[in-house]
Amino acid sequence: MAEVAIAIATFRRPKGLERLLNGLAALRTKAKVTLVVADNDAEGHEGFDLCRALRARGYRWTIDHFIAPERGIAQARNAAMARALATGADYIAMLDDDEWPEPGWLDAFLATQRKTGADALHGKVIRVFEREPSPWLRGCAGVAPCDRPTGAIGMIESSSNILMTRASVVRLAEPWFDPAFALTGGEDRDFFTRMKGQGAQFTWANDAVACAFVPASRLTLSWVLKRAYRVGNSDMRVFLKYRPPHTAWLREVAKILGAALCFAPILVIFSVVPNRRAYALCKLSRAAGKTAALFGRHYNEYAVIHGK
Repeated sequence: MAEVAIAIATFRRPKGLERLLNGLAALRTKAKVTLVVADNDAEGHEGFDLCRALRARGYRWTIDHFIAPERGIAQARNAAMARALATGADYIAMLDDDEWPEPGWLDAFLATQRKTGADALHGKVIRVFEREPSPWLRGCAGVAPCDRPTGAIGMIESSSNILMTRASVVRLAEPWFDPAFALTGGEDRDFFTRMKGQGAQFTWANDAVACAFVPASRLTLSWVLKRAYRVGNSDMRVFLKYRPPHTAWLREVAKILGAALCFAPILVIFSVVPNRRAYALCKLSRAAGKTAALFGRHYNEYAVIHGK
């Protein structure tokens, strides 16, 4: 029987966390499951209180819930990872507190891992919107569906809906998630960059489906452009952290210049395609984020909470 620890970092989203825990309670699996919930809100600790109440009512799985007092998404993930490893589980899964799994989610992950031998796997994410998004936003990152055919992939871009073998995690030195990315995001990209450097193999598991709630505050052009800027900013910071060779530098500079030079014609071309109208703006915003990182500027996306 597979033993799986599911690590969840939460911050002031008690409704989202409850939806996630209800989804996990409905899993169809014979695996031994332990939930590890790190509440990063030491003052309000609504997530901690929710877990305590569910345990008192006889919740299906064992829940190890605790306060992770040091503020920051990286710090909360590190605290959750440490407790997840302490369970002795064979696999570590991670879900965000605005996600919830379909009933066959875990067994689909485990089946794909057994078949491929992958060290880490990313699953499909279906967006569930608070209100219907404008057609021209549907192709933007954070709004568009997150899926692709099952099979090997070169990189895992985020810690949203993932499964990892225990061995692949313990090979990495602590802290697993760099606290320098505490409020900016990008700690997950850095984590998987390090894992890949240790020779890890990654696979996409499209049958391992989780849903993600997208609040109305994220369904605006302003938000998708800020998200594109942040992704470019944090990706460049990860890139710089590992002191890339000159050839890699030249490729990144070429991408930034290309985005700037091609902005106008791309905008004209995609202006007639409803679900791609924001594409050119996002490309330019991402390039701007990369450029800002070159000059040491960071964008703290996670200083603002979206959703409850």
